[in-house]
Amino acid sequence: MKLRLTSQLNRSISMRIFSKSSNFMSRVKVNDISPLTSDLLKGLFVCLNTPGSEENEYVMKAIMRSFGILQEVIVPFLADLLPKLTEKLAVVSKNPSRPNFNHYLFETFALSIKIVCKTHKVAVSSFEEALFPIFQEILQQDVLEFLPYVFQILALLLELRTTQDMPEAYLALFPCLLSSVLFERQANIHPLNRLLRAFISHGAHHIVAQDKTNGLLGVFQKLIASKANDHEGFLLLQSIIEHFAPNILEPYMKQIFILLFQRLSSSKTTKFVKGLIVFFAYYIIRYGSNNLVTIIDEIQPRMFGMVLERVLIADMQKISGDIERKVTAVAVSNLLIDYPTMLERPYNTYYPRLLTTLVEFFELPQDQTTLTEDNIFPETEDTPGYQVGYSQLLCAKNPPKDPLEAIGDVRLHLAQGLARLSPRQLLSILDQIPEPNANHLRGYLQTVGITVA
Repeated sequence: MKLRLTSQLNRSISMRIFSKSSNFMSRVKVNDISPLTSDLLKGLFVCLNTPGSEENEYVMKAIMRSFGILQEVIVPFLADLLPKLTEKLAVVSKNPSRPNFNHYLFETFALSIKIVCKTHKVAVSSFEEALFPIFQEILQQDVLEFLPYVFQILALLLELRTTQDMPEAYLALFPCLLSSVLFERQANIHPLNRLLRAFISHGAHHIVAQDKTNGLLGVFQKLIASKANDHEGFLLLQSIIEHFAPNILEPYMKQIFILLFQRLSSSKTTKFVKGLIVFFAYYIIRYGSNNLVTIIDEIQPRMFGMVLERVLIADMQKISGDIERKVTAVAVSNLLIDYPTMLERPYNTYYPRLLTTLVEFFELPQDQTTLTEDNIFPETEDTPGYQVGYSQLLCAKNPPKDPLEAIGDVRLHLAQGLARLSPRQLLSILDQIPEPNANHLRGYLQTVGITVA
């Protein structure tokens, strides 16, 4: 009974601490904070050293919230506070027992990184020096509860790097990240895949130099075979396509397409088809329309016609996500305007249908009817035993980058390409598509000074 009452009292006091610190931070003005910040932070960190309160989740949450509200005001204090937080991480990693405390601790690290590096880009290396030793220990000891957090923080640090140089510590770590054991734990998959993509964007040439291209593609193959994780496989493949030199990937590309079509044939899902369309789009933008048609028709003669009819035309309207829709729109436009064979047999019959679909992609609401049986009742992977759950660090999130920043209005991009056709060709195309779509197309063309009667 005494222990129970003590626990309840400790919880009550802790909640009061969090409540008071939150109220204080919400009332005080930014220009009044500086003289009071030191006392507030000292008080919170003293609480973490109080016996029985070393892993108090309410105190840790109060620290996180204080950092979030103070933002740049906290920077002068971090030289003193970060070593204390790192020391706390080293202690709790020996025996993780308070999930909420641990989560707020990692959120505080992520928040600190983003606050400082927002205005001091070079500070990334300082955080790496401070955190790498303890992260390496966590990875070596295989602390299951902390691995997803470590992967997210490492990914954030790499993404914030403004140069393409890769510190030796990262290079030494990369081969370990390709271990199949890591991908057998569902909680690891999303944050680890994000980390691999950060590696690719900053050091594709290092991966090639380490002769790890096969290992990376092995991860892709494992992910793409899973209904639960195939979207992660597509994200990884997009990064590979975008950042690897074409000559490096050339020996692998046909087999990649064969794997994708085998999966499409054996266990088609709406999610997989959407990922496949976006992959085709990235491939067109990187390698050109001609290469896409050629590599598909090498697998089976005239197979590209089936891809147009059963994949692109049938399901393009279901693509979601601003960047995914932009990439798809630009790539399909390029297929229509940069590949002359689309205006010749045998693929000319698909041209007006694909153009009609693209105009509808621009003008109609996104198709939301994407639920199929596999979406409603998703299959679980064969992961026996308890699995540590993945917890997204909100403060470690980064907005996705637009690979086509130079292109603004996708309708204008299509119109500029179609303007290269002869008036006779344009008139013939307009006559073959439904009148509402043709009217939209005439409007696009007028924006670039082309009028078609």
